Amino acid sequence: METMIRVALVQAAPVLMDRENTTSKAINLIREAAERGAQLIVFPEAFIPAYPRGLTFGTKVGSRSMEGREDWFRYWENSVPVPGETTKRIGDAARDAQAFVVMGVIERDQESSKGTVYCTTLYFGPMGELLGKHRKLKPTASERLIWGEGDGSTLPVIETPFGKMGGLICWENYMPLARTAMYAQGVELYIAPTADAREVWQSTIRHIALEGRCFVLSCNQYVTKDMYPNDLACLKELENEPEVMCSGGSAIVGPLGEYIVEPVYGREDILTADLDLRLIPQSRFDFDVVGHYARPDIFQLMINDEKQQSVKWLKK
Repeated sequence: METMIRVALVQAAPVLMDRENTTSKAINLIREAAERGAQLIVFPEAFIPAYPRGLTFGTKVGSRSMEGREDWFRYWENSVPVPGETTKRIGDAARDAQAFVVMGVIERDQESSKGTVYCTTLYFGPMGELLGKHRKLKPTASERLIWGEGDGSTLPVIETPFGKMGGLICWENYMPLARTAMYAQGVELYIAPTADAREVWQSTIRHIALEGRCFVLSCNQYVTKDMYPNDLACLKELENEPEVMCSGGSAIVGPLGEYIVEPVYGREDILTADLDLRLIPQSRFDFDVVGHYARPDIFQLMINDEKQQSVKWLKK
């Protein structure tokens, strides 16, 4: 097991609503992070093709507009089939970089109606392989209109030469039982891509690091209003939005809750750090949330990891 790893968080904006150009931008950023020696490269939530902050897609209680449906179709059309050409391109970039890459995408369902998209984290290995994916279990507030819900079949923690890697997306991290599912699998590099740029989010990632005695890598976008396509059907919805739509706040926290890299706001950037993995067992000396500090005689968590299906064919 390696004792050191260099990680990179890519705080950047996509080419909003444009899968192909966003993928090209991501590949260039992977290359740049690799040139800085990164062995693990993390992107924000919903990087490909966008986190559609500020848009309602023409919805209100009881009705939807045709203009909103047009923008929704554009979002759906630029979502990411998994696997597919986009995942191949990202995998090839990970192989060229000889790095693990964690990418936030809007995933298009390929298994049934193809009418649902999910907020998904994809994990790529340094050989270019897609190692696993996590679909957001509970979209927050208006996100529930545009994204489906994941299930317990996509809660991976992935073995790497640097320890176990896994995580949750944005406000899933406020779900104590979901965090416990990660801890129970021994997560050491906890990936927390987000769209939350509030200062209070920092208290969340510091708590998780201290609770899980793990490194927490939280990556967000930096997005301004002028980055949105000017031909959106519902562009007027953004008129009263601030010029800076998402200010960033990407940060890296160590297993005792202290910043390794403090949050960065107000710009696109690649944040890098060298992590000393020996700090993880050192930190668990006095607190191991699912080990010597647990009380399974009192508290137990049951997890359903079966893939949920709306239609099941019973064979005779």
